[in-house]
Amino acid sequence: MSEPPYAETEPEPTPESGPAPEPESAREASGALSPREQGVLALERRGWASAGAKERAVREELGLAPVRYYQLLNALLDDPRALAHDPVTVNRLRRVRDARREER
Repeated sequence: MSEPPYAETEPEPTPESGPAPEPESAREASGALSPREQGVLALERRGWASAGAKERAVREELGLAPVRYYQLLNALLDDPRALAHDPVTVNRLRRVRDARREER
């Protein structure tokens, strides 16, 4: 018996659209961070003169609202892929997060 014509299949990439985006689960299995996740960690590696400068960079470079940025960052701190990608930054941010939790 053949599959019905409406069966769900992955669309084949066209030359105009380029390769189909990699599904999130496949990226997690491969151990690679998405470009957005890498961008979040890259922003955290930089030093900032003020919070306003950092928030401006978050909006301009990543196209994210600061609240969403910090949600993604907090999730990344618990992600072993982020630790493998940038252990110095992730461990530093974990220490800061843990210290702030202890203050409460």
